[in-house]
Amino acid sequence: MKFLTFIAILLIPAWLGAAGIGAPAPAFTLTDSHGAHRTLAEFAGKTVVLEWTNAECPFVKKHYDSGNMQKQQAAAVADGVIWLTINSGAPGKQGHVSGEQANAIQKNWKAANTAYLIDADGKVGRAYDAKTTPHMYVIDKDGMLRYNGAIDSIASADKGDLAKATQYVPAALSAVADGKTPEPPLTRPYGCSVKY
Repeated sequence: MKFLTFIAILLIPAWLGAAGIGAPAPAFTLTDSHGAHRTLAEFAGKTVVLEWTNAECPFVKKHYDSGNMQKQQAAAVADGVIWLTINSGAPGKQGHVSGEQANAIQKNWKAANTAYLIDADGKVGRAYDAKTTPHMYVIDKDGMLRYNGAIDSIASADKGDLAKATQYVPAALSAVADGKTPEPPLTRPYGCSVKY
C-alpha cells in the first residue's frame, strides 16, 4: 500500500501547485499600485479572483489587447467580485513595475480590476505556486480556493483563438455563485513564466 501511495504522489503533475482546491487560500498582505496595503482578509465574505500578470508577456497582451481580460474584470466586479491583479516580477526582471508604471499600464489598457498588487519579492506568487502570466485563481466567499489554472482552454498568444476558447474564469465564478463546484476546478496554466 505504501508503494502505491508513493507512485500516486509521483504521478501528481508539478503544475497542480501548492494552493489546493477546496483548501483555504493562502493569506497575504501586499502594497497596491497606489501605495496602500491590501490584504486578502479585507475581502472576507466576497468572491475573489487573482490574476497574475506581466504586461510584456505576449499571452497577457492577447487578453488585454483584445479586451477579453477587461470584459471579464468588468463583469465580475459588477457582480460584486473582487478582482486582484498581481505582479510577482522581481526587480530587474521582465515585467517588474513600480506603482506608477502599473497605473500607467492599467490606464492604457482600461483595466476594470479592483486593484493591482505588487509582489516584488514573490512571496505571494510562491505561496500560490503561480507559474505563468496569466495564471488565474478563484476564491469563494468563505476563503476557499475553488479554481486554479488557465484563463481559457486554448494555450496560445493568438487573439483569433479567443472566440473558440472556453473561458474558465467566468464559468468558475458562475458555478461558485450557484454554490456549485467549478468544472473543471483545476487546469494547466499557460503563458510566460512568472519572473521571480
